[in-house]
Amino acid sequence: MRYRRVDDRLGEFALRTLDPDADAALLHRWVTHPKAAFWLMADADVARVAQEYRRIAAHPHHDAFLGLHEGRPAFLAERYDPAHVELAGRYDAAVGDVGMHFLCAPAEVPVHGFTRAVITTVMAWLFADPATRRVVVEPDVRNTAVHALNAAVGFTVVGPIRKPEKDALLSVCTREKFHAATRGDVPA
Repeated sequence: MRYRRVDDRLGEFALRTLDPDADAALLHRWVTHPKAAFWLMADADVARVAQEYRRIAAHPHHDAFLGLHEGRPAFLAERYDPAHVELAGRYDAAVGDVGMHFLCAPAEVPVHGFTRAVITTVMAWLFADPATRRVVVEPDVRNTAVHALNAAVGFTVVGPIRKPEKDALLSVCTREKFHAATRGDVPA
């Protein structure tokens, strides 16, 4: 395991390095689900999902992780260097910036607070690296649910940016803002 965190209410969350081939069928179910529309892979087959995550695994500035809840696959997290991937040339990158994507698996029975626990875990993991000064995200401008979630864990909106595949809302979160927003949820 790369990282573990225990949520007081929901139990253990953990991250492990994603295996593009072994995890492809599982990820395919997640990224093609209607709730994952903003992931932009609705029409992907299993081979394309595996190919995309092999590409990420081979990239020097991008990696992917499978998130576990109580030992079972439950979410996907990606970490990237925004100066080289996703946002290269689209914003003023700073030393210590880390880009992040996350996706919760579709749930048969929704669990109140689960998505917030996932983003809190992912953010705590990113900030566990002392070199990380800010986390940078670029969700679709239409994804109002994730904008509210980002605000809840300390993100500040920088503004809209145009990307080839979408209009995005660039937002950043410092370590200090994250800890202030999640006081009691994560160790400082």
